[in-house]
Amino acid sequence: MTKNVQRILVTGSSGLIGSEAVEYFDLLGWRVYGMDNNMRADFFGPDGDTTWNLNRLRSSCKNFEHHNIDIRERSQVLKFCESLKFDLIVHAAAQPSHDLAARRVFDDFDVNAVGTLNLLEATRRFSPEAVFCFLSTNKVYGDVPNELELVEKETRWDYARPEDFDGIDENCRIDRSKHSLMGASKTAADTLVQEYGRYFNMRTACFRCGCLTGSHHSAAELHGFLAYVVKATAEGRVYRIFGYKGKQVRDNLHAYDVCRAIHEFYRNPRCAEVYNLGGGRGNSVSVIEAISQAETVVGKKLVHTYVDENRIGDHICYISNLTKFKSHYPNWSVSRDLNSIFEEMARASRHI
Repeated sequence: MTKNVQRILVTGSSGLIGSEAVEYFDLLGWRVYGMDNNMRADFFGPDGDTTWNLNRLRSSCKNFEHHNIDIRERSQVLKFCESLKFDLIVHAAAQPSHDLAARRVFDDFDVNAVGTLNLLEATRRFSPEAVFCFLSTNKVYGDVPNELELVEKETRWDYARPEDFDGIDENCRIDRSKHSLMGASKTAADTLVQEYGRYFNMRTACFRCGCLTGSHHSAAELHGFLAYVVKATAEGRVYRIFGYKGKQVRDNLHAYDVCRAIHEFYRNPRCAEVYNLGGGRGNSVSVIEAISQAETVVGKKLVHTYVDENRIGDHICYISNLTKFKSHYPNWSVSRDLNSIFEEMARASRHI
C-alpha cells in the first residue's frame, strides 16, 4: 500500500449512512475502517439488526475492514485510533429514537454524547489534522420549528409566511425548547464537535440532518421513516400514525447525497462549521403523502391506524434550508428525488 492512500474511519458503518460512506469511499480507493457493534439490533430488535448490511459490505468492498468496537468503550476507541492515522472521520453511530431515549436514558446519552467525546479526543490525540464530520440532527433545535406560523393544507402542514418557504436555517435557536432526551444528547454532542473545532482548531463539521433514507436502512417503527413506510406496506404490517393528522412534513435526503456532501466538505474543510442538511423542499413529504406514494410503488394498500398523541418534541413541519451549505459548496445539490428513492426502496423489498 502506498503512503498516499487516504484512510477513513466510519462509525456506525453497518447502518444507513455508515454503510453508504463505506461503499462511497471504497470505490474511490480509500482504505476504509468501520466501527460498529450492531447496537441497533439491541435498540430495535430484529428489524434493526444490521448483520445483513455488514455481510453485504464485506462481499462488495475491496478496501474495507470491520471492527466490532463499542464507541462507549473509551479505552478501546483510544487504542484503536492510536494504531492508525486517519484523514477523515465520519461519525454516524447514534441512538436515533425519541421514544427509546426516554426508556434507556443512560444508553442514549452514553452513545450519543460520551461516544462522540471519545472519538473527538481520539482524533485530537492521534489524527489532529483529520477532518471530522459528525452526523448531527435537526432535533438539536427541539420543538422551536413548531413556533413558526403554519397553514393546514389538504395533505400537509406548511409554512404560512413566504420568508419561511425554504425551511429552517442554522440561525434557529437550540435552547429553551423541548428536544426529547435523544435531541438533548445529540445537542451535547453537536456542541462538543463545535468546541473541539474552535478550541483545538480542528476541522470539524456538524451536519444537522433531516430524515436520511435509502434502501440500506434497517428501518424500525421507532426510526427510519420512509424505509419503514415501504417495509410496512410491502410486508402487510399495520402502520401507526402519531398525531398531527398525519400531515406532519419531513424533508428526505438519500444517503448517497449525504456522502457527497461529506466529500465536498473534506475537499475544502472549515473549522467548527454547522450545516443543515436534508432534501429541502423538493424532497419534502408528509406522512399521508408518503403512505400514498409507498402504496403506488409497492402495489399494495397499507393498513394504518391513527394515534391521537404526537411524539414528544416532534416537528409538525420541518424542511432543511440548504442555502448555507450550497453557498459554501456550490458543486453539491440533491441528486436523488423522492420518486427515485421510493422506487429504489420498493425494488429492494422485491415487490416490483
